[in-house]
Amino acid sequence: MTEHPPVVAIIGAGFGGLRVARALRDTAVKIVLIDRHNYHLFQPLLYQVATAGLSPMDIAYPVRAIFHNQPNVEFRLAEATGADLAAKTLRLSTGDLPYDYLVLAVGGMTHYFGLDSVAKHAFGLKDVDDAVAIRNHLLKIFELAAQESDTEKRRAMLTFVVAGGGPTGVESAGALSELVRMVLAKDYARLHFNEARVVLLEATDRLLANFPESLRKATTETLRHKHVEVRFGAAVSDYDGHRILLKNGDALPTHTLIWAAGIRAASLTCGLGLRQGRQGRIVVTPTLQAPDHPELFVIGDAACLDAGGEPLPMVAPVAMQQAETAAGNIRRMINGQPCVTFIYKDSGSLATIGRHQAVAQLGKLRFSGFVAWVLWLTVHLLQLIGFRNKLMVMINWTWEYWSYDRAIRLITKE
Repeated sequence: MTEHPPVVAIIGAGFGGLRVARALRDTAVKIVLIDRHNYHLFQPLLYQVATAGLSPMDIAYPVRAIFHNQPNVEFRLAEATGADLAAKTLRLSTGDLPYDYLVLAVGGMTHYFGLDSVAKHAFGLKDVDDAVAIRNHLLKIFELAAQESDTEKRRAMLTFVVAGGGPTGVESAGALSELVRMVLAKDYARLHFNEARVVLLEATDRLLANFPESLRKATTETLRHKHVEVRFGAAVSDYDGHRILLKNGDALPTHTLIWAAGIRAASLTCGLGLRQGRQGRIVVTPTLQAPDHPELFVIGDAACLDAGGEPLPMVAPVAMQQAETAAGNIRRMINGQPCVTFIYKDSGSLATIGRHQAVAQLGKLRFSGFVAWVLWLTVHLLQLIGFRNKLMVMINWTWEYWSYDRAIRLITKE
C-alpha cells in the first residue's frame, strides 16, 4: 500500500504563502494552498490603482497560473474560518481539511483602533476592491464638484485626506496630489484648483518612523513641495463622511478619508486559542512555530517575533524570508531533523513620494531623490509576477512619465 505524502496546508496566497509553496517544490509533500481570492495581489502598488495609475489586472496574477508547472500544489478557493489544532483539521468555507503541517500566511487587515465611525465612512487600502472604490470615489467627487456652485461645499469635496504617515500613507498622498494637480486639472479646466487640498495626517511627530531622521525630513519637505499639507500630532477621533474631528478639537470638512494609519493581523488569528501579541499577531518561537503546536508555522503579518525588543515589521521582505525558513523547517521535521532559528536580514527600505522622488535606506547608505526613485521603480517592477504584468506596468509608468497623464480614469461598477 502506497503511503500518502504529508499534507502541508498554506493559508494565504500573498508574498509569504507563495514563497513557502515554491520552496517546497522538490519536497515529497502535498501542498494545499488556500485563499479567498484566486489571485496573488502585489499590494505595494495598490495605491497606484486607487489613484488611476494602474489597472487591477496589472498587479494581480492568477494563483493557478503561478503553479501550473508545480504538480505538488493544489489550490482551493475558500475562506479559512477556524481550525481544530489538536485534531490537525482546518475548517474551510468549502469543508474540513486534515493536514500534517499548517502555515498561516494570512497577512494583515486595516486596523481602525476601535473608531467605528472611521471604519464605516473611511476608505481602507488592503485589496483590489478597496483601490477601485477609492478611484471611483475620487473621480465621482470631481464630477460633482464641477457642478457644485456653493464654494464651501465644493472646497469640502476637493479636500482629500490621508491618515497615516507610514509608506502607504506617504505614497498615497504623493500620488493623490499629482493626480489632482498634474492630471485632473487638465480634465476640469473650469474648476478652481487652488481650492483643492491634499492633507496627510500623522498622529505622531514623524513620517516613515522606521527611516533615519534625514530621510524623514526629506520626505516631509518633498511632500510639502508637492502641495501636500502635512500635519503632525493629528490623531483622528471621529469621521462622519463629511467632517473629520481630531483629538485636539480641530475639524476638517472633507468627503474623502483614506485610512492608512493602522494594520493588524487578519481576523483568523483571533479564533485559534493561541497567545497573541500586538496587533493581534500570534506569538511564535524563534523557529516560527506556535508554542505547543510544532506542526503550525506562522509567518508574515500574522507572526509576532521580537527582534531587539520590538516585533519585526509587517512588511513583505519579512514574510518572504520567514517563508524560506518555515519551508526549510518543514523539510527538517519530515526528515527527523531539528528546526533552525529564523534570522531576519534587513535588506533596506524604500518609499516613493511621487514623480522623481523617493527615499532609500540600504544598510548604511541613505539617499533620496531621482536615484532612489529609479531604484524604487526597478525593485517593484522586478518583484511583480508574470511578464505581462511587468510589461503593462512599465508601459503605464512610461506613458505617465512622458505625458503627465493617467489612462485608467474610469468610473466603473464596484
